[in-house]
Amino acid sequence: MMRVPFILAVMALLFAQAALAHVTVWPQQSRAAMAERYTVRVPTERNVSTMLVEVEVPPTVTVTGVLAPAGFTYETKREGNRIASITWKQEIKPGEVGEFVFFARNPAASQIVWKAHQRYADGQVEDWVGPAGDRRPAPTVSLTPR
Repeated sequence: MMRVPFILAVMALLFAQAALAHVTVWPQQSRAAMAERYTVRVPTERNVSTMLVEVEVPPTVTVTGVLAPAGFTYETKREGNRIASITWKQEIKPGEVGEFVFFARNPAASQIVWKAHQRYADGQVEDWVGPAGDRRPAPTVSLTPR
């Protein structure tokens, strides 16, 4: 009888770790219609290095700048005058986490959904674009009224 609680505890721990092993955007809560400094966190949970991550910028969000410290490069894709996506290139080895910073003005909304794409050295891509609870959920930020 003691085996069932132990197995359930191990399964809960494994699911909790799996839930944390995905691309996220921090802070996960901000204020609507305000400027924010965002950090994209990218773990490499496979046995192959991550080589780049692309974050799609929702049309209602205005990116005002990208922090560019040494060790990686970035490119932006524009649609007219607005930044529509940011792609950071850096090798993130297995077990490591990369962090990339940008600045943006939040929309007057209740949530921002950031779609992210993680490319590995072997060419495989993981698309973090699903709804909450999905195997590969898109990073989200909850917005509180101003």
